[in-house]
Formats: sequence, structure tokens, C-alpha cells
Amino acid sequence: MSGKQVLIAVLLGGAALVQFLCVLGVWLMPHAYDRLHFLTPATSVAPWLVTGAVWTREAMAHQGIMALLVAVFMLVFQPVITHATIRAARTLELGDWRPRPNETVHRKASA
Repeated sequence: MSGKQVLIAVLLGGAALVQFLCVLGVWLMPHAYDRLHFLTPATSVAPWLVTGAVWTREAMAHQGIMALLVAVFMLVFQPVITHATIRAARTLELGDWRPRPNETVHRKASA
């Protein structure tokens, strides 16, 4: 095996490991809100590892450019999809996504 093939294998193995750990986290977490935290690495870290493997092999070929575009798209839109999913789950559970009067809302302190 050449060094290039080893790098590709390591990157793809890392992506598979990230995906496996995310699936394990989703499977073991008791609540939907907790499960969504484990989707973040699956949609932000693993695609970049796969993109690195594709770029190692294809570089600026069509496949490399498409892999890069998909990884950027997933990195940009994953927080939007997670936010929409949380709102939908909260609306389904409570009838409205906004905090109720008796709920404490945790806000970050401004600097």
C-alpha cells in the first residue's frame, strides 16, 4: 500500500468510527433532545473526513469538487435543520415551541 492509500483508509476509517459512535449515542440517549446532540458530529465531522479521502484521491476532479460542496452544505445547514427539528419536537410535545411562563430560559451572559 502506498502512503496515499493509507491516508485514504485512515480518513474513511475515521469517518466510519465517527458515524458508529454517533449511532451509538443516538441509540443510548433517552430523550430526543439529547439524541440530536449526537447528530452534529455525524453531519459536520464525518463529511469532512470523507471529503479529505476523496480529495486525496481525486483532488480537483469533479468528484473532489462535489465532495467539497456537499461537506460545506452540510456544515452550513446542519444547525438550521437541528433547530427546526427541536422546534417541531417541542411543538408536538407541548403544543408550542416558545417557553412557558414557569420555565427558566438559560441565556448566555453578554460580555
